[in-house]
Amino acid sequence: MLVLVHVVDPSAYTPPYDHALCAALGRAGARVQLHTSRFDHGALAPPEGYERVESFYRHAPARGPLRRAAKLAEHVPDMLRYHRAARAADVVHLQWLPLQPLDARLLPARTREGRRRPVLLTAHDVLPREPRPGQLAGQRRLYERVDGVIVHSEHGRGRLERELGLDPARVHVVRHGALTPWEGLPAAPVPTELAGHDGPVVLFFGLLRPYKGLDLLLRSWGQAPAEAELWIVGAPRMDVSALRASSPAGVRWLTRFVSDGELQALTRRASLAVLPYREIDQSGVAFTALGAGLPSLLSDVGGFPELAATGAAATFPAGDADALAAELRRLLGAPERLLEMAAAARVAAGGEYSWDLLAARTIELYRALGAS
Repeated sequence: MLVLVHVVDPSAYTPPYDHALCAALGRAGARVQLHTSRFDHGALAPPEGYERVESFYRHAPARGPLRRAAKLAEHVPDMLRYHRAARAADVVHLQWLPLQPLDARLLPARTREGRRRPVLLTAHDVLPREPRPGQLAGQRRLYERVDGVIVHSEHGRGRLERELGLDPARVHVVRHGALTPWEGLPAAPVPTELAGHDGPVVLFFGLLRPYKGLDLLLRSWGQAPAEAELWIVGAPRMDVSALRASSPAGVRWLTRFVSDGELQALTRRASLAVLPYREIDQSGVAFTALGAGLPSLLSDVGGFPELAATGAAATFPAGDADALAAELRRLLGAPERLLEMAAAARVAAGGEYSWDLLAARTIELYRALGAS
């Protein structure tokens, strides 16, 4: 079975997801080609059990209208070239199509030499957070023109059925796997900017965006135990100057991308990851914490309660700063509870959130939809 996985814009999501999915599909017996944009893989492990083909445009650095115009100019010929590559595939598995109204018309054919050839789309962001005019209608058309839509949570399935009216038979839940982007890399120390603290550490990491609730976390941190520190790590995608200026005591910032080795060091050093998101379906940050065996404190939005049901995470009511502060105090004051959560994270990462199990389920889906 030849599977073509297609990721147009890898900056939209962590490349370790693509690597883990394709490698697991390869271990399960599929021949896999990952077609992606040309970009700097950095320390990402080389392909293992699959072929990486950098066949799309290099992601344009411009933002706003210039970025959209560059995408449009490059996207159509890139998708037409992808059609040629897709002719040989038994399954086409799409990820991160950036121009939904247009992409609904640019999908590869769903037949191959007179035989059915499934075309699937994984909906990492189930629906746009701030849809542009026509984007929701384009998203619905896109979902309706593939053979199946994969979501990472029951919450995501429910949204597509309720808000877009998709046929439940077309929506399939395949969990997001636990991420370990540092596998096979040499160990790295905690970044020097954060060294020198011996007490508990709460880690907020990933791209800094408004919906992630960083302002709420900083309001709550004033009630945290004095011996604990909050480390905020990641490249900003918003203006954080006011938040930094008003940060309470015990907060340190590292506003840059960190290497995978540094990320491993941070997750090993931390006592708890915190994700006070205002909205989400599922999060690569949460599954990186899971892969590291790091307990998490999550807001109760999207698919987060499903992850918390494993015992690897606790939740608090989204948007409630007092509840967040109380839960931080409770967990930081109960080291035995954190050890139990860490053990549950390791069990989940090796069990229901393991890539080999998820790859097997994905291949079962390919075959159920007609792949040979």
